[in-house]
Amino acid sequence: GKMKTSESLKHFAPALRKAQSEMEAVKKDQSNPFFKSKYANIESIIDCVTPILNKNYLSFSQHPVSTERGVGVTTILMHDSGEWIQESYTLPIASPKPQEGTAAITYARRYGLQSICGLRAYDDDDGERAMGR
Repeated sequence: GKMKTSESLKHFAPALRKAQSEMEAVKKDQSNPFFKSKYANIESIIDCVTPILNKNYLSFSQHPVSTERGVGVTTILMHDSGEWIQESYTLPIASPKPQEGTAAITYARRYGLQSICGLRAYDDDDGERAMGR
């Protein structure tokens, strides 16, 4: 989807830059299980990024979305100043089975959060499954 932002990112931008540099430091620390595996579940991503975002006056919120094209998530990253960026990510789903929708939303949450924080996303089976491959 198209990224939307608050009018100004004057406070948001430096806070995100600082948070990202701290996430990079965590990434280089091999003791962090999140960065060791190719596959990181949504809980481990949240556990990793939330304290770093919060320390830098940033927080996030995610909401499931569904369109005629498929299902996904809107992720909004907010700064205490009220500035924000928002992005939606939807996946086409092969069938209307609830478990496929759930897998797609879980994948979209993970991908959306990694993407908006500027973390490199990893390939995994969930996404392939969600897209019916």
